[in-house]
Amino acid sequence: MLDTALDLLRGRRIAVLTGAGISTDSGIPDYRGEGAPRRNPMLFETFRSSEDARRRYWAGSHLGWKRFTSVQPNDGHRALARLEQAGLITGIATQNVDDLHEKAGSHEVVHVHGRMHTVTCLDCGTTFDRERIAADIERLNPWIVVPEHVRMQPDGDVDIEGTQHFEVPPCPVCGGMLKPDVVFFGELVPTAVFAAARDVIAAGQVVLVAGSSLVVNSGTRLLEVARREGVPIVIVNRGETKWDGRAAARIEGGTSETLTAIADALVAPF
Repeated sequence: MLDTALDLLRGRRIAVLTGAGISTDSGIPDYRGEGAPRRNPMLFETFRSSEDARRRYWAGSHLGWKRFTSVQPNDGHRALARLEQAGLITGIATQNVDDLHEKAGSHEVVHVHGRMHTVTCLDCGTTFDRERIAADIERLNPWIVVPEHVRMQPDGDVDIEGTQHFEVPPCPVCGGMLKPDVVFFGELVPTAVFAAARDVIAAGQVVLVAGSSLVVNSGTRLLEVARREGVPIVIVNRGETKWDGRAAARIEGGTSETLTAIADALVAPF
């Protein structure tokens, strides 16, 4: 099936859609694969309406983010960066919040579900680097430390007990409510962000999906852009996806080794 995929990819502009499965080899679990942790995701309305929920979320998110900062890209991320450097892809629309594509050297990346590395005030709209807010969290909560063993979630959160004394920092500008720039369940992908991701997909003559089960609505909406134009879709994933029956080529396997093989075949050696 790799040969079939290469025949579809070779000589065409490639649009890329990535999901949590591309980051599992970096130590970040995915949402639905074998061994994935049970999740109780934060709902946007719950975050806005409950001070206790915000305490729990921010405590877990802070510890998860501290772990995220030490995670490194893997061969799958690096393979996509090679394809970009060779001028073969239109960009990457990623459902991940980990910034590992950028760490690997990719530049044309649209974060469909946001990023862990920035924080925005829901009241005044000011955006801050996560480092600044993390410093405020640790100043207000000097007791908080990253546990040696913590089960990280794909969106950077971790499960943590005893958060009733956690103090959430206010917005440094207006004193309002801060939220990491990730899309919560029940929250819409910003219109401008989705439009940018759609442009990445629409510019492709073939779409390469890497590490996504294609269950989430944002990913399927992007693939509909390609399907309506008759653009072939190549899927690389461990486990079945919702679009297997509509793919022109489907490779069952890990993204690190498969994307490396694709880049090796398509990028001329120096």
